[in-house]
Amino acid sequence: MQEGLANNGLRQWVNEVVDLCRPDSVCICDGSREEYDRLMAGMVERGMATPLSQRAHSFLFRSDPSDVARVEDRTFIATDHPEQAGPTNNWVNAGELKHTMLGLYTGCMRGRTLYVIPFSMGPLGSPMARLGVELTDSPYVVCSMHIMTRVGRPVLAALGTNGNFIRALHSVGAPLAPGEADRAWPCAPIAEKYISHFPAEDLIWSYGSGYGGNALLGKKSLALRIASVIAKREGWMAEHMLLLRLISPQGKQYHVAGAFPSASGKTNLAMLIPTLPGWQAECLGDDIAWLRIGADGRLYAINPENGFFGVAPGTSYQSNPAAMDTVRGNTIFTNCALTDDGDVWWEGMGPAPSHAIDWQGRDWRPGSGVPAAHPNARFTAPAAQCPVISPDWENPQGVPIDIFLFGGRSSTVVPLVFESVGWDHGVFLGATASSETTAANIGAVGQLRRDPFAMQPFCGYNMADYFQHWLDMGDRLGSKAPRIFYINWFRKNEADEWLWPGFGDNSRVLEWMCRRVDGEVAARETPIGLMPEPGDLNLTGLDLPADHLAALLDVDEPAWRAEIPDIEAHFARFGARLPRRLADQLARLKERLGDSV
Repeated sequence: MQEGLANNGLRQWVNEVVDLCRPDSVCICDGSREEYDRLMAGMVERGMATPLSQRAHSFLFRSDPSDVARVEDRTFIATDHPEQAGPTNNWVNAGELKHTMLGLYTGCMRGRTLYVIPFSMGPLGSPMARLGVELTDSPYVVCSMHIMTRVGRPVLAALGTNGNFIRALHSVGAPLAPGEADRAWPCAPIAEKYISHFPAEDLIWSYGSGYGGNALLGKKSLALRIASVIAKREGWMAEHMLLLRLISPQGKQYHVAGAFPSASGKTNLAMLIPTLPGWQAECLGDDIAWLRIGADGRLYAINPENGFFGVAPGTSYQSNPAAMDTVRGNTIFTNCALTDDGDVWWEGMGPAPSHAIDWQGRDWRPGSGVPAAHPNARFTAPAAQCPVISPDWENPQGVPIDIFLFGGRSSTVVPLVFESVGWDHGVFLGATASSETTAANIGAVGQLRRDPFAMQPFCGYNMADYFQHWLDMGDRLGSKAPRIFYINWFRKNEADEWLWPGFGDNSRVLEWMCRRVDGEVAARETPIGLMPEPGDLNLTGLDLPADHLAALLDVDEPAWRAEIPDIEAHFARFGARLPRRLADQLARLKERLGDSV
């Protein structure tokens, strides 16, 4: 049955899973276009996928309403002791969780095919890449992994007979009795959904969900939760970061890695089209970065993914024209609306159609009071199709990072941009980053939550130790460490107006950062960090009211003092494990603000 598997460990593991899950058949994925087309045609035939006549080789899926987003309260880090997972993770004893999930996995693939997906995170052959194998009973997962990773025969060849790989087991948790008709979106009830990580074994088990990162286990599960543990162990970094190349009018290149919570404009920035004359930008990655110190002592990054899994609502030719061009074909859409002419639509895309079928398969018209697309509707598209993709996006050695960006959504308090005064202060900014929640997060929309380094849902170990790892990396980098900045494109005034135009005009802020890197422009010292003088931002051609600019660059010291108790409570969660250097940074901030609390 597994004669196509030369790797001894893989063959043994597949046999074990077959015995446990009892699939009707096994398919070893070769990564070919024929395989993709065959699986997609099967899903169209049984009503799971809808072809889109307006977009070549593109399909729409509708998930079950219980299966529409990350399920953070069903995502687990399983270790022997809770302090290994830390306060930001859902901890379960590894032995107990395995016992529970083995019961669920028993016979869970009856009536289905077990697909063996060999995949590479990162360009195959890169010294920074990692190989994995996902076993799944979902053809939707197979087709999505075709886009999001490098799949198939070349990976099997790279594994050889005894190569190591990261194991990822997934099931939708919906076995079929003989003759039973399948559902359009099979999944288990929410209480039976488990997205589980066993860092000590570099092992991922997922059960019950067929959606996004819950099921595409190369993405958040491997590339962040497991990779972050491996990175700490081996001395590199696995980060929830976009990668962007900026090119000045003089042809100088600058490389930026930026961490922002989901749905905070990260994809828009990754695909930036600058409005500043002469400046160019190239996308290297929109979501995840793996970074290592190179032979020259600088930090180099690759994007381990092969595609984009982007939030659709709000994406338009105004906000992100490059993304809109990327999804013209060869794209999987999930939970978008279907128009009468065979296209997709979502809120924020443009004028609403007079009629559509919404993400739950119901008739929809403007003014109906419900969204046509789910707020977390997604597109899955090959990165190579992006019109601003960098020619170096698959460079196996990576690109040298000049700038780290942290930020989020904040309608008040946080100014447009400021720079850290040093590495430790920059780590403090990342460790205290916060954002107003959106539909891509769990919880009520609009609430402020701390999301350190945009990694709170994705760090696979105690985040206090993760903070220390950042400090340690800075010690190793020394004078060659990237500069660290904090940005907020989402500031509003009392009239609820956006103060900054955003999108392509964000290049004006990035230009100031590049000039800071080159030592061409000074900055004013403030209690929170180094900020531009109003005249140092290149606003040529931008009609920005003076009061907007003043508010964007204002440091409201009483408001910042009011933030101190929340930062203290945030740090208190980590107890004695919090690095002393971060506690010192908080004390210095209080001193600069004149806070005697």
